[in-house]
Amino acid sequence: MSANRIDRTDPEAAIAEAAKAYSNWGRWGEDDVLGTLNFLDEAKRREGAALIRDGVSFSLSQAFDMDGPQKGWRRRTNPVHTMLATGTDAALGGQGFPHGFGGADDVIAMPLQCSTQWDGLGHIFDHGKAWNGRPAEKVVTSEGDLVTGIEHMAPHVAGRGVLLDVGLVIGHDGELPDGFAITEEHLTATAEAHGVTVGRGDLVLVRTGRLARARHEGWGDYAGGPAPGLSFSTAGWLHRSEIAGIATDTWGFEVRPNEFEHAFQPLHQVAIPHIGLLIGEMWDLDALAAHCAADGRYEFWLTAAPLPITGSVGSPVNPIAVK
Repeated sequence: MSANRIDRTDPEAAIAEAAKAYSNWGRWGEDDVLGTLNFLDEAKRREGAALIRDGVSFSLSQAFDMDGPQKGWRRRTNPVHTMLATGTDAALGGQGFPHGFGGADDVIAMPLQCSTQWDGLGHIFDHGKAWNGRPAEKVVTSEGDLVTGIEHMAPHVAGRGVLLDVGLVIGHDGELPDGFAITEEHLTATAEAHGVTVGRGDLVLVRTGRLARARHEGWGDYAGGPAPGLSFSTAGWLHRSEIAGIATDTWGFEVRPNEFEHAFQPLHQVAIPHIGLLIGEMWDLDALAAHCAADGRYEFWLTAAPLPITGSVGSPVNPIAVK
């Protein structure tokens, strides 16, 4: 499906067609809990590790603090950080330890999808079906994701990373406008411009420039508002390329407003429960992009393990790219 063939009036039919065409249900057995991470094997990790030449590293995470983009939609708030013990307590002798010993402790309360994060396989359903065709009500309950909790992915998300700076190649001054739908053709053209290939087992990072714009304009509607992102028509490429995961510098990964009338995140509805794709959002790719542009190398070692929070359908992450 190409972007110009999308029938904006019929998201149901388009989602159903794509779900049938690009399903990975049963591909790795009925008990699978990893989805496309199955493509990231030992050989791919060795390939990624061999890309480390200079030892320079980049954190691809936004900050986790009260100054983040969240506005409370669906009870998503910015992190609340509270100190449990402080230097003041220690200096005033209120901690009760002998021989001058003192310390500090803290706690954080936050939605797991409030800043840089991975979407787990239990995050999105299609007509009551979760990844691999399981009934959603038997997968995620009030006890959490009982089957595909993101803790299963914790050992696996490390390998060859590839940056596709679509904002640089296709956009203006390194940025794409809100509502810009990134097609397979845009992704392919960007890879060719960077001199890289994208394929089986890769962890692909797509930079749109949306976060860079938020930095100089303010958060505005960054969390949930209009943004550039992947076109629904890329579902075939996401399936055919056999990538292990993909992340963007936007809140919602796919283009917003979505390409259909009266639709909400239709590409998620195909990519997560049917393709089994690991999706990351709100990644900070700007410093990495600048370095890649300077040395012309757009591939690197990437480690981005989710926190092994039992039963979670998403996880904060501090991805590290090493060149």
